[in-house]
Order: sequence, then C-alpha cells, then structure tokens
Amino acid sequence: MDHLVTRNKFSQPVTRKEVMFAWQGRGFDCHTFIDPAGQEWNGFVHETDELVTVIEGQLLITVNNQCFLVDPGDEVFIPQNIVHSVENPSNGITRWLFGYNQPSHNS
Repeated sequence: MDHLVTRNKFSQPVTRKEVMFAWQGRGFDCHTFIDPAGQEWNGFVHETDELVTVIEGQLLITVNNQCFLVDPGDEVFIPQNIVHSVENPSNGITRWLFGYNQPSHNS
C-alpha cells in the first residue's frame, strides 16, 4: 500500500489554492481541517475516494491497518470503502486538507 502516499507532491509552503486547483482537475473537492495536538479521528469509511495533504504539522494516517507519517506537501490517497484513521501526533496544531471525489468522476 506504499503507493497510497506520494511524498512531496506539493512544494512548500503548501497553499490551499494550489492543492484545490490540482484536486479539482482530478475530480476532487477540497476542505480545510485544523486539529489540536493529539486529535484522533478513528474508523472512518467513505463511499468515495479521499485525498489528504498536510499544510502544517504532521498526521499519522492509518489505511487498512498500515500507518503512514505524513508531512507537509505529502499526499495520501484513501480508496473508497477502506477503513482509515487520522491522528495529529505532534505537540502543536496540524492544518490539513481533505477532499472527496465527486459523483460525476466515480468510475
């Protein structure tokens, strides 16, 4: 599942505008999230594919029981109907973007 993470997909400093433009071209929307230190989101499953990119801080993302430490500029692809969790392992906030592919782009 290493193919789920693309290291340094976006150059730093990562901007929401750049990511949003890139994702829209691939059929994904783009939303911002800010997590405090230690925040965990566990056991999610979505009916669409999801992309995640860190802008500031770090995320520990678990996809189908495999963990990835994600840094600013890295992109994670989470396939539809796969159990995944997201955690901010840092001592500060983590600012990250997520997007789901739009129904007209599903195959």
